[in-house]
Amino acid sequence: MQTLIANESDRATTQAPVITVQNLNHFFGHGQLRKQVLFDINLEINAGEIVIMTGPSGSGKTTLLTLSGGLRSAQEGSLKVLGQELCGASAEALTIARRQNGYIFQAHNLHHSLTALQNVKMGLELHNHLSLAEMRDRAAAMLDHVGLGNRLDYYPDDLSGGQKQRVAIARALVSHPKIVLADEPTAALDSKSGRDVVNLMQTLAKEQGCTILLVTHDNRILDVADRIVEMEDGNLTNNSINR
Repeated sequence: MQTLIANESDRATTQAPVITVQNLNHFFGHGQLRKQVLFDINLEINAGEIVIMTGPSGSGKTTLLTLSGGLRSAQEGSLKVLGQELCGASAEALTIARRQNGYIFQAHNLHHSLTALQNVKMGLELHNHLSLAEMRDRAAAMLDHVGLGNRLDYYPDDLSGGQKQRVAIARALVSHPKIVLADEPTAALDSKSGRDVVNLMQTLAKEQGCTILLVTHDNRILDVADRIVEMEDGNLTNNSINR
């Protein structure tokens, strides 16, 4: 078992952890097909911290990311996100937890029948206190913030790969989530577009004060991290701190 040290940067040491993982184990399948995929994971991620998780395919990175995001229920140990225990959580509790997060994936997962503005506005539809006009204004402002203010009415098929990922970032951040979870957000992009996307995520996260947990195989973007966590065969094997 390996306990990761807290980030030593000024902005992280003054904040309490937003994600706390203790002795976490996870399994796929049942009966004779049951296979353990995470082994005794211990990890703390602090408010405002940018943590990049690396490791070979099948090492458990995406599983840990989806558990932290409430996309599936943790099974053994403890996984607290914003103080809420997600291990063994009910479907209702996981739904509530997901509302605190923004998600960015390798496949931008935009609805091709909706414009960029409509796609971003979807990130606000769970916030019942906002009127339709307020949602539209916030979505338009966020698209302008990511450099797509002149593409509000464009459909995904009319946007480049980098522009689609910018729309996905805008959708993830428009509700000002406390945590952003990103799974291979640059994998489908060329070098320049990938760097632009990650720099944009970093800038917006710092402006909004949110925490980022990002899974990647892209060694070109590791410098944006406050901390790099390495996984292999379902175990945390190493971490380092970028200053």
